[in-house]
Amino acid sequence: MHLRAEAIILSVRAHGEHGAIVRAMTESDGMLAGYVRGGRSRKLKPVLQPANLVLGDWRARTEEQLPGMTVELIHSRAPMFREPLPAAALDWATALTAAALPEGLAYPQLHSALDAVLSAVEAAPAARGWAVALVRYELLMLAELGFGLDLETCAATGGTTDLAFVSPKSGSAVSRAGASGYENRLFRLPPFLTEGGQAEWQDILDGLRITGHFLERDLMIGKGADALAARQRLVDRLKRAVA
Repeated sequence: MHLRAEAIILSVRAHGEHGAIVRAMTESDGMLAGYVRGGRSRKLKPVLQPANLVLGDWRARTEEQLPGMTVELIHSRAPMFREPLPAAALDWATALTAAALPEGLAYPQLHSALDAVLSAVEAAPAARGWAVALVRYELLMLAELGFGLDLETCAATGGTTDLAFVSPKSGSAVSRAGASGYENRLFRLPPFLTEGGQAEWQDILDGLRITGHFLERDLMIGKGADALAARQRLVDRLKRAVA
């Protein structure tokens, strides 16, 4: 096995005295793990930073063997980790991807969307510039892994207009008429999820509430405690930022 490709660093775990097991996402081969010799060294630590873009080289004698991996830095997002809110966003986006995706399966849409989210966090002067993209990435992750939400049709009436809520059980939209008397049991559906465009802070927080519920219920069971903790840190910081 030999692969050389650009990749987004997702996670780094210490292995042995000096090495590290790195998970990184490529466009054509999905998420791949590799052992980086000296990965905890002073030289490589800044390179093996989650969210960094690298040129990775994976080599193994058999398909079953954990490949050895070498990396060359293409683009560093390390400066963003100096700011608590962008750092929390980068931590969560990469941790979610590392925890949720199976290895070795290509998800080109997720790769493109992840790169767009990380670039938005890097470029935007304020969180409102990237928070919408992050919510959409979470929705895409659910859809790509078989847990997509239906935000186009009312689960109660079958209609496609005046959709205002989301059922926490079915993941389907519910119209105002269909939700009558049950509004307090449903999630509010923020307009940007169906109409596009920018969003107010309350809309963003409502979107994160929806995606968080289904990520925890359907996708992260038994494998995402650390990742979900990273998400909670992000949500807490967003709430403090807009309070």
